[in-house]
Amino acid sequence: MSTRIKLGALGLALATISHSPALAQQRPVVDAAEPSALAVTVYRAPNRAPGGEMDRNWPQGFAMISETRQVTLPPGESTIRFEGVAEGMVAVSAIVTGLPGGTIEKNRNANLLSPAALVDGTLGNRVTVTRTDPATGAETASSAVIRTRADGGLVLQTDQGFEAVRCSGLPERLTFDRVPAGLSSEPVFSIDTRDSTGGTYTITLTYLAWGFDWQANYVATLHEGGDSDDVRLRLMSWLTVLNDNNQSFEDAELMAVAGTLNVVSDFQGLSDPPEGRPLQLTCYPFGSTAAGSPEPHYDKGYASGGMLPAPPPAPMMMRAAAEADMAQEIVVTGARMMAEEENLGDLKLYRLPELVTVSAKGLKQVAFLDRAAVEGRLLYRTQCQPYNERDFAEASEILFATVNDEDHGLGVALPSGNIAFFEPSAAGELLVAEENLRDYASGQDVEIVLGQSTQVMAMCQRRTSHDPQDTKGAWTRMRSTLTNANQSPVTVRLQLGRPGQWAFRGIARELKDGQRITEVTVPANGTRVVEWELRSATAQ
Repeated sequence: MSTRIKLGALGLALATISHSPALAQQRPVVDAAEPSALAVTVYRAPNRAPGGEMDRNWPQGFAMISETRQVTLPPGESTIRFEGVAEGMVAVSAIVTGLPGGTIEKNRNANLLSPAALVDGTLGNRVTVTRTDPATGAETASSAVIRTRADGGLVLQTDQGFEAVRCSGLPERLTFDRVPAGLSSEPVFSIDTRDSTGGTYTITLTYLAWGFDWQANYVATLHEGGDSDDVRLRLMSWLTVLNDNNQSFEDAELMAVAGTLNVVSDFQGLSDPPEGRPLQLTCYPFGSTAAGSPEPHYDKGYASGGMLPAPPPAPMMMRAAAEADMAQEIVVTGARMMAEEENLGDLKLYRLPELVTVSAKGLKQVAFLDRAAVEGRLLYRTQCQPYNERDFAEASEILFATVNDEDHGLGVALPSGNIAFFEPSAAGELLVAEENLRDYASGQDVEIVLGQSTQVMAMCQRRTSHDPQDTKGAWTRMRSTLTNANQSPVTVRLQLGRPGQWAFRGIARELKDGQRITEVTVPANGTRVVEWELRSATAQ
């Protein structure tokens, strides 16, 4: 059973998202304090296949973030600003609790502090322009007034008249005395509220954010000694949490949810990350005023110490630049801090007992499982069914099989992920297999393919010539020849076919994973021949 998440079902669409701040400007603006408590609950990418690797460059999962803050409100209506929310915030999902007057309106600040926003916010106000004499290196500062917006050539009014910035070919820069109101270097979310008396309140902001993901990684180390029917191993697992946002969540309670979620909302489309707009300067080409439209003026001095700080790179460029850093920025939390498993309906929730920092553009690894003696067995699997008979021996698959219960040293939910098997040798522990693990609930049989064995081979033959699908009731004789080159006996699981297709006789069998199977022991350095009969299940 999957769990369905829909914003409408949570009642999150009752509040209005507004991008028209006309009324908000009439209200006093109050900044909420920095978060005093944080909780980050990460959900896996809903469309990622079981065992599939998460995309570090473009994570498709999300997180529910809860921030506890303090705010002091004046009497009447006011606007509360929450600075530093995740850039992937899904604004329509936000809920604020703890306010006596509730929420009147919600707003997402779409502009970040950037060269263009700085110019637009200072339109009509004075700045300082500093010019450098290229011959002497002497600087001259004077006052100027910004007369145009940032969507074209930047024009200043000085005591010399009107002039375009960076069009004279001389090095020059602008200095701003202040940051215009409403601009922030961090994403901002705001709400309008009403409080008849005013006062100081502890409030909680909870919202969904795009750009997270997590997966499990397992390491299994086989113990030395023992035979194939009594294999013991140490199993460790780590939760790897990915945060692709540019915001860090320091000293946060970290949780991860495992299970299949049916998500019907487009969190990526709803997140609408804020934009830091660059400043583009245009000038008429020198030598001719009849050349037509202005052309961009790209001067390397602009970014290296000319007029303004270099504009922030576009989001995709920022993402590409962060890939190399993020690939190496893996923070590993000590093995003693084990995540604790809890039930969450049909899902499983893993909660860390201590606070951690979920770093911006980073990976966090947390140990959540450590079992010193998991009991299981090694067996070999092959199949012998009509139409796949062969006159040559074929390698069989090696399986590690156990039961996810306390008697076998487990008994906890195992979320899907990658598992690596190591085996001790004279040269140390060596990797012998790597496989994807699907979700396993407590109590389920767990079987993991470790590869193919050239020590245990199988041949499959059909001993009669008529068509096995003959519906007249004729029985087809089958034979499988199993050889074992190991120094000890092994168990081989022979897959015979699906019960809805075939009827069997002359062989002990059971049903597993939709297949009729039989398990036989093949002696050390020996051979075992297995024979049986089958016919079509629809035969009369």
